[in-house]
Amino acid sequence: MEVSRADGRAEAPWKKMSKELLQIQYSPSRWVIRQSAEEALKTYSQLGSQATSRARATKNILLNVSYGDGQQEKLDIYFPDRVSSQSMRFFVFVHGGMWQCGSKDMSAFMVDPLTSWGVAVAIVAYDIAPIGTVDLMVDQLTRSLTFLQKQYPRNRGIYLCGHSAGAHLAAMMLLANWTEHGVTPNLKALFLMSGIYDLEPIIHTSDNDLLHLTLEDAQRNSPQLLLPATPKPAAPNPRMLVILAQHDSPEFQRQSREFFQVLCQGGWEVAFEELPDVDHFSVLENLSKADYLLSQMILKTIFSEA
Repeated sequence: MEVSRADGRAEAPWKKMSKELLQIQYSPSRWVIRQSAEEALKTYSQLGSQATSRARATKNILLNVSYGDGQQEKLDIYFPDRVSSQSMRFFVFVHGGMWQCGSKDMSAFMVDPLTSWGVAVAIVAYDIAPIGTVDLMVDQLTRSLTFLQKQYPRNRGIYLCGHSAGAHLAAMMLLANWTEHGVTPNLKALFLMSGIYDLEPIIHTSDNDLLHLTLEDAQRNSPQLLLPATPKPAAPNPRMLVILAQHDSPEFQRQSREFFQVLCQGGWEVAFEELPDVDHFSVLENLSKADYLLSQMILKTIFSEA
């Protein structure tokens, strides 16, 4: 039960948790029921590496395309066969890892199903902590999207997807000042998978040992807090799908449900989907399957824009 504050709004339940319980809530592998936490992380890494190796061996690909001057400011772009690269649709994926692990080199789960339908897949690398700050990561994703738009100005849509911390970075694109970058990306949709949209709880977990977030940093990078106070732009105005795994932790579930409500109240076109029988990792791993419910939802969204 949430505690009411003097201003009438409910106090976030995480504020009543012990530090130990909060740490568990923000440790996704602790909520996997099909295997141990250690095994879940190992499986996720292995499946991601295998999917990426398979895609790189069989697809038309541009590896390590620079979208900036930084060492990690790279994209891998997987192209479908027999489609003009100038006029195709782009699915852009942002990996998670609590802003301090993960890599584009183990994230190509969705390449085969999407390229077989004529959709290009771009996977973004960025500077994870401790080298990168969250501010830098947000800026890097912003620049990667403007790079894609400038390189492929006649694209038929950019469909941005983020998982976990990557969903946070993707959601921050709703607050980007595209005028500063000289181009507005043709963002048609956002797919936000098991994300974190209010960063304040992270300050009180061990994840902050590398992130070094202050309260000001967290608030400046929390779309959950910023969007209600920000006028909705005329463009881009993407459709959104907020996605939750059945076996995500209660805190991850709360974050997704509350962010969905913020989007609804802000007048965004948004839907919510809780996927059954999956956890924080398998919700993404299963994108390697064309018949997976989420794969079908992504394809339906992409081609409904045709």
